[in-house]
Amino acid sequence: MNLDPALLVEPGPKISAATRKIRKILVPVDYSECSQSACQYALKIACKVGAEVKLFHAYYSPAFDLIEKRTNKSGLETFQAALKEVSPLMEVRPRRVGGATYQVPKEVGEHRQFALATRWIIGAARQRSGKTFSEKLADELIDAANGQGAAVRKREEAHRMAEANRAFSHFRI
Repeated sequence: MNLDPALLVEPGPKISAATRKIRKILVPVDYSECSQSACQYALKIACKVGAEVKLFHAYYSPAFDLIEKRTNKSGLETFQAALKEVSPLMEVRPRRVGGATYQVPKEVGEHRQFALATRWIIGAARQRSGKTFSEKLADELIDAANGQGAAVRKREEAHRMAEANRAFSHFRI
């Protein structure tokens, strides 16, 4: 069985309207027998609908154990609280109008909120000095859940930029 990170498959016959909407199939892999059968099943579906199959290997981070030791709360709860605290509601996007470029505020969609929050948390953890990455990530997640840290400052900066440029909100993106 071929376990390339991404596979494109041509559509087969008899595709219903509902399955035509499937463009990507994400398959978690831990290289067990069960995950191999899941890959085969995903490939069969992809052959029928012409979707792209993406494989990813997920693992449990030791940062969650460190969070539980330091805060006596679940690592997952702290992670979710940190994501909620860091996720931006507004951002600015450049818009060129008549030779001038304006920073136009725009609401952030749910998927982009998650992408920006995780990017900011990981970036802030990398900027911390010293320790192992698990310890730096645990510290940043704890700080973010408490409304502190570099990732939260980044979100506040994005909100300040959107507020400062709200006069240009009539320029649609």
